[in-house]
Amino acid sequence: MDTIGAAHATPASEVFAALGVSARGLSMDEARLRLARDGPNVLRPPRRITAAQMIAAQLRSPVVLLLLVAVVLTVATRQWLDAGAIAAVLLLNATIGVAIELRARRALEALLALEVARAVVLRDERLVELPAGELVVGDVVRVEAGRRVPADARLLEAVELQTGEAILTGESAPVAKDAGAVLAPDTPVAERATMLYQSTGVTRGHGVAVVVATGMATEVGRIGTLVAGVGVTETPLERRLASLGRALAWGAVAAALLVALAASLGGSPLVAIVELGIAVAVAAIPEGLPAISTIALAAGVRRMAKRNAIVRRLPMVETLGSATVVCTDKTGTLTGGAMRVTSLWLAGGELAASALARLAPTDVAHDRDPLSLALRIAALANRAQLGAGDDGGFGDPTELALLALAREHGADPVLMRKACPEVAAVPFSSERMLMATFNRVAGGGLVAFAKGAPTRILERCARVLVHAGETPLDDAERDALAREAEAMGERGLRVLALATGQTEGTTIEALRDLTFVGFVGLSDPPAPGVAGALDALRAAGVSLVMLTGDQRRTAEAVGVQLGLLGESRRMVDGRDIERASGAELDARLPTLAGVSRVTPAAKLRVVEALQRRGEVVAMLGDGVNDAAALRQADVGIAMGGRGSGLAKEVAGIVLADDRFDTIVAATEEGRRIGANIRRAVFYLLACNLAELAVLLIAAAARRPVPLTPLQILWLNLLTDTLPALALAVGPLEPRLMHEPPRPPRSPILSRRAVHLAIGYALAMTASSLVAFELTARGGGSLASARSAAFFALALTQIAQLGNAYPPARDGSPRVSLLRSPILAAALITIVLQLLPLAVPVLGRALEIETSWGATRWLLIVTLALAPLAVGWMARVVAGVRHAVGARE
Repeated sequence: MDTIGAAHATPASEVFAALGVSARGLSMDEARLRLARDGPNVLRPPRRITAAQMIAAQLRSPVVLLLLVAVVLTVATRQWLDAGAIAAVLLLNATIGVAIELRARRALEALLALEVARAVVLRDERLVELPAGELVVGDVVRVEAGRRVPADARLLEAVELQTGEAILTGESAPVAKDAGAVLAPDTPVAERATMLYQSTGVTRGHGVAVVVATGMATEVGRIGTLVAGVGVTETPLERRLASLGRALAWGAVAAALLVALAASLGGSPLVAIVELGIAVAVAAIPEGLPAISTIALAAGVRRMAKRNAIVRRLPMVETLGSATVVCTDKTGTLTGGAMRVTSLWLAGGELAASALARLAPTDVAHDRDPLSLALRIAALANRAQLGAGDDGGFGDPTELALLALAREHGADPVLMRKACPEVAAVPFSSERMLMATFNRVAGGGLVAFAKGAPTRILERCARVLVHAGETPLDDAERDALAREAEAMGERGLRVLALATGQTEGTTIEALRDLTFVGFVGLSDPPAPGVAGALDALRAAGVSLVMLTGDQRRTAEAVGVQLGLLGESRRMVDGRDIERASGAELDARLPTLAGVSRVTPAAKLRVVEALQRRGEVVAMLGDGVNDAAALRQADVGIAMGGRGSGLAKEVAGIVLADDRFDTIVAATEEGRRIGANIRRAVFYLLACNLAELAVLLIAAAARRPVPLTPLQILWLNLLTDTLPALALAVGPLEPRLMHEPPRPPRSPILSRRAVHLAIGYALAMTASSLVAFELTARGGGSLASARSAAFFALALTQIAQLGNAYPPARDGSPRVSLLRSPILAAALITIVLQLLPLAVPVLGRALEIETSWGATRWLLIVTLALAPLAVGWMARVVAGVRHAVGARE
């Protein structure tokens, strides 16, 4: 519930008046009344898809719907074997799809298992700890380092208070809070120093605040509402398969009606006409297509699971392979999500990250050496505590980074604190913009160690430390040092100044005549593997847009470091995105490299604008602020470890290992699946067109039907399914990651591929009809002629596997067929195709009669191999012509 607007710009006294409370908090009775009126302080999760909806989704394809009609018709005509076979294919398809999605849901639920948040609240004028869900507007809560903020609240008191708001705003650095700050009503969320927001973490200090919004009225809740308003988009693969399915469905119906009409004009009985129409429909529809595409996707999902990527919807993994643009959050995705010291300015010179990495512990010479003294200040002017090994520790991220720097270079913070015990401290505040400790050193002297904003530290310094010792610090030198700090800041670094000096007192006034030691530059650097991953995506023709809540200067520094910015690629401010009209935003897209200070609504606008432009958009994020864009994108990708629960709930893919470079592997896998499905569709289309052409040509020529309905179904279930499945799970072609993604609106098969499929279909048709006519005219019975056509077409379809993987233009194979599952599938299918010869019951059901000798078998095999030989020869000839043309 939210009862006050612009609380961040309203004085605390007016907030109390508007809420009808005081600094003493609420009574238990009043809190119960408000809880009953406003409801609990919980977020409504996105509505989940039920198992029934999953099953329905598997059955809504036009191909599947046509096969359901075929089941009904075959049952009506008592063709039980046909009906059972088609129904088995449909059941297999639905079972695999639902099982994969349910497995992904269970894996995600394990990632979403979080402890229930609790809050310290003032009730009946005493502090109590309650479940955060019981908070109401008007409650006075206390927050401290290490806890999460339980609701949106207006600060009343803040002592050294800082919060990490990356999950909400994308701001990588901790945000200092100030209860007395005067803010304008239109101040962005990322700059509201007087507010605390639900789900953000307190990294330092403590404070007291009054709750002004709970549940879905919080900033996090508003983002949830934004997410709920975004529908689930259809993936490119789903659109392509649906378009193909509609074309096949209309073609099947038209072909069935034509053949039925021809049979009717020829005087055939009604039952025979219906059976023939069903046979033609079965021939035109590749029954295995739904199951094959599902199995291909499922195999990709399984491979991705081994790479720590959880795919929640089967088509999503192929969609990532089709992505033309990747929109990504910065903090915790492109970067590691943790502050590190990446630059150190000492004694007139700067040490960059690479130089710092090369420094060994033995380089720390003595106490008055600039580096040694800088590490001492970093360790002692510090309130954080490092964890063991790779454990981050506890405290402010900036201070943890300083401790890590000291430890990496041989200065043990624990030993240093024991050797120089702290006597007193000046805590950090937003007014002072510095902090200092007063430590007792060997010999009994009192020394101050200070760090803070460069201008605030420099104004308290009278000397500067260089390699030769200390020298006086005059105004000109002080201005020069301030310019150095400003230059470091312009590169996106958070800059702290370090100083030390002997002192007589332990108050802020005692911090004078200090010695300036150096500047520390901190940043959230790119995560391991990101630079290489971006290079791989660029090589694959995928562009990248960075969406971050950080300030523009920080965002630009990371963009330059990762090669995202250039003369034609620019960073814009989130406010410009929000103010721009649709046309203005569309005009910015070609040069858009990133958006700084971006809000959840602005992220959503960018994704929608890219989709309007025809792009296939992948969105990568980990925060609550990313959720709406994750849902709107063609494929949303969330970080599984450090990602928010809402982000993981709405994403299509979850990266369990939080590694950005997993996206490259997923893109590669998506392209592999897309290419394999296209190859399988090409194969199925050629084979089914051949079956259809055999029936149509025979009907047009007033010849007997060369294939029975059950023979056609056998061909579809055997020669179409297993070979096509081998194509669908075939090996990766390395060239795929060096080509641009396919145009988003392109059909599943190009016009050239369709023409090739028709050509191969006609060649297979000719082989089958020639075998039929030679056998029939050679004195064979109708059953014998049909058997010849049946085996010729079956073996021709198996040989067609070679045309699905034609050689390259130079004649070399694109993949090793011997190492792929294709050869095994071909051999198994040949054995199964010959099974009716060895199993009398099956032979009688298929009406097989083979009274011919070895000569006829040789003819059938020759006819079966002819289309393959023609296809390969045509490819080689085209390659020769291409080579000759290139030389000329």
